Amino acid sequence: MQVNPSIFKAYDIRGIYPNQLNEETAQAIGFCFARLNQAKKIIVGRDMRLSSKPIFDALAKGINQAGSEVIDIGLVSTDVTYFASGKLNLAAIMITASHNPKEWNGFKLTKEGAVPFGENDIKKLRQAVIKHKINIKNAKQKIKKNNILPNYNKNVLSFIDKNKIKKLKIVADAGNGMGGKILSKIYAELPCKIIPLYFKLDGSFPNHQPSPIEGKNMVQLQKKVRQTKADFGMAFDGDADRVFFVDEKSNLINGASIVAILAKYFLSRHKGEKIIYDLRCSRLIPELIKANGGQPLISRVGHSFIKKLMKQTKAVFGGELSGHYYFRDNYRADSAMITAVIITQILSESKKNFSGMIKDYIKYFQIEETNSEVKNKDAKLKEIKRKYKNGKISNLDGITVEYPEWWFNIRKSNTEPVLRLNLEAKTKELMENKKNELLKLIREN
Repeated sequence: MQVNPSIFKAYDIRGIYPNQLNEETAQAIGFCFARLNQAKKIIVGRDMRLSSKPIFDALAKGINQAGSEVIDIGLVSTDVTYFASGKLNLAAIMITASHNPKEWNGFKLTKEGAVPFGENDIKKLRQAVIKHKINIKNAKQKIKKNNILPNYNKNVLSFIDKNKIKKLKIVADAGNGMGGKILSKIYAELPCKIIPLYFKLDGSFPNHQPSPIEGKNMVQLQKKVRQTKADFGMAFDGDADRVFFVDEKSNLINGASIVAILAKYFLSRHKGEKIIYDLRCSRLIPELIKANGGQPLISRVGHSFIKKLMKQTKAVFGGELSGHYYFRDNYRADSAMITAVIITQILSESKKNFSGMIKDYIKYFQIEETNSEVKNKDAKLKEIKRKYKNGKISNLDGITVEYPEWWFNIRKSNTEPVLRLNLEAKTKELMENKKNELLKLIREN
């Protein structure tokens, strides 16, 4: 069996179907994952991608061949799979390629109790799969269906007071991904009017790529918000574990602002507790957490790092710039739907509209994360570190250099030959100047 080792990424498994990831590889992954976890039962969820069902069949066969039973939770979002892992205390696999184009598919993996299957775990799985010889004998099929959605919906709604929700008009763009199915059932219990965009499950993504972090994929949502005079809009990625927002004027809202809003919400209910934010987020976040009596904790980028830190510190909430939001009372897992309903309650209780409220959370000027192709990433990072040695330097994730008026972070991509730049300054002019200065340095041979 030929396995393409490039499909094993830092946090998950992902490749183009069937060239890089096929049924044979899926079967081997199912077998090896079951054996590594010594699992009697494994939860498997899947998204609506065109290849997800054949991959499910092959994965289940491998799990059964390892002597484990498959708990099939059907077509769900990734955060449903995380919830099921926590609720049932079982290891889980979600078949998805998240926001990637239609040709892609893959797996997001968790240990029992929604504990992340980390970088070292994936390396062990990769070695096992490469060495694995497919068992041609058919094992006895052991697949048990479990409709976890009623329990999941109840959990999502437990984060809010339904009586405080107003009759808001909300445009929701599911991008033909899993968000349409999941959101419909949750908001059916709330008085809001949902204006659906692309709720039909369609793994060919006929309307736009399910990647709302890219501005071009938010254009239809922005237009619909203006047309319908909605209170706000929200967009989900393909597997609906991330959510992005626009205000009633259709302005895009930065992920760091949502982290700030949610941090304040949780500190009003959990006095003095710890809040985690990733190091790309605005300086506003730790300032706001302290001002509201909380304890700010900075983290490396990536769900496994944030979840681990949450477990160690018992932090009540964690947020990333990239649209992932983590909740202690959700087995420390990220959930776009919990985020959506909390934002709905915050806006229901606010005397301001979204654009008015968001002004309180904008203090600095921040660039969008900017990628640059670099041949020797390590050498370039050393060069930049030498040049900016007069700043306060941290090596937590790449390099972060802080000055009184501005800061920047440069990290290596785990999967591409690129360096990622994040930068923030007190003025727009300083932000632009420093951005140009750093990009010129990064891109010089």
